[in-house]
Amino acid sequence: MGKWDIEYKNRLRSIEEAIQCIESGNDVVVAQCASEPQAVMSKLHTLAPKVREVRVFSVLTMKPYDFYMLPEMKGHFELASWFHAPGSRAAIKAGTGTVSYVPNMLHRSAADRIRARPPEVFVGTCTPPDRHGYVSLSLGITYEKDILEAARYVILEVNPRLPLTYGDTQLRVDEVTYFVEADYEPPTLPEPSPSQVDMTIGGHIAELVEDGSTIQLGIGGIPNAAALALRNKKDLGIHTEMFVDAMMELYELGVVTNRRKAYYKNKSVCTFAMGSRKLYDWLDRNVSVEFLRGCNVVDPAIVAKNSRMVSINTCLMVDLTGQVSSESIGPNQYSGTGGQSDTAQGATGGFDRLGKSIIACYSSAKNGTVSTIVPTLPEGSAVTLHRSYTDHVVSEHGIARLRGRTVRERAKELISIAAPEFREELRAQAAKLGYI
Repeated sequence: MGKWDIEYKNRLRSIEEAIQCIESGNDVVVAQCASEPQAVMSKLHTLAPKVREVRVFSVLTMKPYDFYMLPEMKGHFELASWFHAPGSRAAIKAGTGTVSYVPNMLHRSAADRIRARPPEVFVGTCTPPDRHGYVSLSLGITYEKDILEAARYVILEVNPRLPLTYGDTQLRVDEVTYFVEADYEPPTLPEPSPSQVDMTIGGHIAELVEDGSTIQLGIGGIPNAAALALRNKKDLGIHTEMFVDAMMELYELGVVTNRRKAYYKNKSVCTFAMGSRKLYDWLDRNVSVEFLRGCNVVDPAIVAKNSRMVSINTCLMVDLTGQVSSESIGPNQYSGTGGQSDTAQGATGGFDRLGKSIIACYSSAKNGTVSTIVPTLPEGSAVTLHRSYTDHVVSEHGIARLRGRTVRERAKELISIAAPEFREELRAQAAKLGYI
């Protein structure tokens, strides 16, 4: 048995043994999305008899775990969420008192948390160690690497089904306090099926993307439709928060080459990946993709280093001055800021002055009964993207170009892409507000 085999064996524990390091008053940070340590998180509630006031920081929890879903966990555990998911929203609606939201800018999420209070425990996932004593953090290091370096205890689930990825994902065995072994499929996303409206919006987005652009692309019907519409482009590059199936498909089609990138040329750059099993297999030992920390990817100053950078995101609503709300419905937090503000600012501040930010949305919601383009945002709404950074807004009815334009010009542009049945009322409200 070699040195690293011995080191690994000495750190191997059962889940029940490993989580005994968590004490009352501790802050625990867990890895996000496809890197989520599901085996450990499923057991956290068993600590309730011995701990109180434990906060668990997470992004987009994949399951409704007992530690925050059960009302009796109040006082024992709190989920501190950087980005809400169905489970956390359900817990809030049920009034469990076990969930809170953490306002943040993605590129600063780790640094701000460490500054506020360094965590006692980090829990993540990794590949089995190689013969040199290294594991790969695999599908995500948005904040994970920074946090684990600041934590007192580091617990990693070793899952042989995770892909080995390159970049800043490597970690030596002796930097980990405890390993626990698990064997389950990492979380996947269903393949989005774009609607005709999605395809129309995707077509408008594609009009704004030039050959040789570097793109950031989100997940869902609209971004997937945008990717489909980009199939005739040439020499695109990837610099993104989240790597998704659509990017893999564009690479396989020869659309993404990364040849014309100014930053990390010939490489697709991301902070985490989530999608299908096919995507995870494709990422395994794929030298064309670099996983880097969020502070090294979505910092606006880093995003701005890319040539012809195009940031493509979606939102819930936009007001007539260009304020974008993508995370809340009035005062009710729905999701989170994510990297939208970071990448939009970086794209519009690009070194070559050729970058673009695109915010896409359906023109209406709730079966066409509510306009998503509104005179003013509802009271209590979180402004995800400041209007000074809003560039292009796209709906199925066209493209509104806002950068550098007056409030009067903005209002007219946005009304022109609103659902036709709401335009007259929007004009009346714009006039009442003195916008037009």
